[in-house]
Amino acid sequence: MTTLSLIGAPTDVGASVRGAGMGPDALRVAGLVEALRACRYDVVDRGNLAGPPNPWQPPSQGLRHLDEVVAWNRAVYDSVTAILGDGQVPVVMGGDHSIAIGSISAIARHCRAQRRKLRVIWLDAHSDVNTEAISPSGNMHGMPVACLLGHGPDALVGWSGERAALGPHDIDFIGIRSVDVEEKEAIRQLDLQVFDMRHIDEHGMRNTMTQALHAVDEDTHLHVSFDLDCLDPLDAPGVGTGVRGGPTYREMQLCMEMIADTGQLGSVDIVEINPALDVRNRTAELAVEFVRSLFGASTLAR
Repeated sequence: MTTLSLIGAPTDVGASVRGAGMGPDALRVAGLVEALRACRYDVVDRGNLAGPPNPWQPPSQGLRHLDEVVAWNRAVYDSVTAILGDGQVPVVMGGDHSIAIGSISAIARHCRAQRRKLRVIWLDAHSDVNTEAISPSGNMHGMPVACLLGHGPDALVGWSGERAALGPHDIDFIGIRSVDVEEKEAIRQLDLQVFDMRHIDEHGMRNTMTQALHAVDEDTHLHVSFDLDCLDPLDAPGVGTGVRGGPTYREMQLCMEMIADTGQLGSVDIVEINPALDVRNRTAELAVEFVRSLFGASTLAR
C-alpha cells in the first residue's frame, strides 16, 4: 500500500496578510487524513514543522522576511527529503506558497538522483514569477517559481544540486488570471507555458489538461502545487489574495481527476488556506474534496 506522509508548514512569513499559518490544522479539522485513508492509502501525519515567527516587517532590498522564508523552506526541504528517502509520498500542508521552494527543490534533487523527469502542475490565480527587482510588494509568496527557475536570491536557489530546480518547460500553470505588469514580460522571456483563464474559457478544462499532461509518462514524477486561490473566492473565501473568475467546481474536479488518471502523482503542496478569512472552514473542506480526487476518488471505477 502506498504511504502518504503529511507534514504541516504553519507559516505566513511569505504572505501579504496573516493567517495562512493556521492552514495545516484547518485541513486536519476538515478531515484530510480520514479522506485519504478512505481512498485506500496508508496515511501518516508527521505533525507540524517548527520555524521562526512572522516578524511582520517591511521589505529590505525588495525582499520581505527573507531570513524567515529561508528557515521555513529549509525545514520543508529536509522533511520532504526524508519522506522521499523512506519511499513515501509527501503531502505538504501550508502555509503560504513560498514553502514550495523547499518542497520542489527536494523533489527535484530526488528526481535527478532517480533519473526521473519532474513535471510540476502549478494551480494558482497568480504565476509567482516575481523577483526582488520587479515585485511591487516584496512578498515572497509571489516569488517561488522565479526561485525554482534559478532567478531568486542566492539564499533560495541551488538547493536541488543545480542553480535551477526546474527548467521553463518543466512547469505548467493552470487558472492564472492575476499577473503583475513586469511579471508578464518575465513570463514571455522565460517562455513559460501558462494556461490562463482565457485559455480555459476558450478551450475548456479537458483540452487544457490534455495539453498540460501530454508529456507525462511512466518515467515522470508529477508534482501538484495547489494554491487555493486558484479557485473563485465565492467558492473558496478563505484565501489571502482571492481573485474573481477562477475555475468552477466541476472544472477543478476534472483537472484533479485527469491528473489522477496519469498514475504518476508523486507529491503535493496544499497552500494559502487562511482560516482567519474563511467561512466555517469551507475552503479547507473544499481542498479536501479536491485532494481526494487528486488521489483517485471518483464516482465510478475507471
